[in-house]
Amino acid sequence: MSTSGDKHGWHFLSNHAQVLLCIAADPDIRFRDIAQMVGITERAAQRIVADLAQTGYIERERVGRRNRYHLNTEAKMRHAAQADYQIGELIQLFEPPTRP
Repeated sequence: MSTSGDKHGWHFLSNHAQVLLCIAADPDIRFRDIAQMVGITERAAQRIVADLAQTGYIERERVGRRNRYHLNTEAKMRHAAQADYQIGELIQLFEPPTRP
């Protein structure tokens, strides 16, 4: 499922990175919203969030009936080519610019 109508079938950022960026932008985000923004199913969003939690990139906190996510921005990237970088650096690249 592609949200941009891309005919080439690949993107520069994996779905895991896209989900991480969604959580960084909104720590209270729902699976439904993640799925819609990334262009995946809710079940896929749940699996990716579980992967991110299991590997220590995020922590889940139960707040009422919802989850709030906390990022471990000091966690290192998983691929050997980026092993010296923290995910916080990736997130900073995609933060919206602040207005003067």
